[in-house]
Amino acid sequence: MKGFDAMGVTRDGVKKIDSNTFEWRDAGMWALLACATLVAYLPALHGGLLWDDSSHVTKADLQSLHGLWRIWLDLGATQQYYPLLHTAFWLEHWAWGDAVLGYHLANVAMHALSACLVVMIVRRLSLPGAWLAGFVFALHPVCVEAVAWISEQKSTLSGVFYLAAALTYLQFDQTRRKSRYLLALGLFLLALMSKTVTGTLPAALLVVFWWQRGRIEGKRDVLPLVPWFALGASAGLFTAWVEQDSRFIGAQGTHYALTVVGRLLLAGRVPWFYASKVLWPWDLMFIYPRWRIDPGQWWQYLFPLGMAAVAAVLVVLARRTRGPLAGFLIFAGTLFPVLGFLNVYPFRYSYVADHFQYLACLGIRVDAFGRADCAAEDREDRLTGALTDDARGGELAAERHLSRLRNPLPGNSGAQSQQRFAPQQSGGGAHAHAGTDTRSYDRIRGSGATRTR
Repeated sequence: MKGFDAMGVTRDGVKKIDSNTFEWRDAGMWALLACATLVAYLPALHGGLLWDDSSHVTKADLQSLHGLWRIWLDLGATQQYYPLLHTAFWLEHWAWGDAVLGYHLANVAMHALSACLVVMIVRRLSLPGAWLAGFVFALHPVCVEAVAWISEQKSTLSGVFYLAAALTYLQFDQTRRKSRYLLALGLFLLALMSKTVTGTLPAALLVVFWWQRGRIEGKRDVLPLVPWFALGASAGLFTAWVEQDSRFIGAQGTHYALTVVGRLLLAGRVPWFYASKVLWPWDLMFIYPRWRIDPGQWWQYLFPLGMAAVAAVLVVLARRTRGPLAGFLIFAGTLFPVLGFLNVYPFRYSYVADHFQYLACLGIRVDAFGRADCAAEDREDRLTGALTDDARGGELAAERHLSRLRNPLPGNSGAQSQQRFAPQQSGGGAHAHAGTDTRSYDRIRGSGATRTR
């Protein structure tokens, strides 16, 4: 069994590839990725304000410099305390006012940038399928809600900083340069100030290191991320308090009254829903029907039991290949803030929403499409091998046939042999026949050489 190197996941059968994040020869692909994203979201550019968009776009009393100061220091000035997000809205309003086209273009541009960062991260990890992962993230229908909805600029903006922080930290993990670490930490803080669900990033990084190296070292892997865990947990708890406090958002009351067992049932059901939408994005909608969580219904226990069974199978499988378990952990871990253990305001209408898995779905996609790309390469290698074996087999058959023509059969005289192969030809007929077969043999050899080249 192969081990891991510093960059490749060879234990999973993944070939080591070039880890350069940008090369000029790929400029066409980067441009194609950006253009494909823009074309896919052209219908969204014609959209107007939806639902709570007017509460996110900078209000009149916040459009001044004093309003910018309030965005950062007055907790109730904005709907949610994401100061960097609302600073971005403030700048956008200064740039194009109430023209919604500008907000939509900003969202699409940030989504395209995130797709490029996905390509860079997959390359940095030396995994196959980098371009496939980037294009699928850019064009997958489940991302439409996060990109086309102006309020969800919190997802696209935080996604850029989340992925940039991840890429920079992976660079630090290789070089151990302090400047890389500080830059990654700064990007992580910017992500938290845009949307605190990004606080799951340090846990995802630890999973990636375990995936690559098969172990987690306390001093090398855990210790540098301790401040990240502290910042992420603090930001998450603060957001949960703001969500529930009646002075701000007020996610409390009968709509959120779930028992402990009910929350466990919900937490076991939510990942199944999101995984199904990633793998089969059918019947997507803005607001999904709200489930009735009832601990008295036996079939609702099948969801958490199924999740436990999947986790157990992946743990056993991890002895041979760690990729599937790593993808599962990243997916479920990134979803943790919206699994039902904490109250979030949209639960009033539905327990699930597509924009909740904007980043989480990468756990499924990167591993799945990397394996698909690797499987395609393996099929190509097997096909090439089969063609090579076929050509060699034809060559050996031709050699045996030519040998029979040139050498008499045992127990026969030369004349008998001559008559056997050319009974109605003149004395030189057999040699002429042998010459014809020799030319056929040469053509076979030439064909084989061409097929195995």
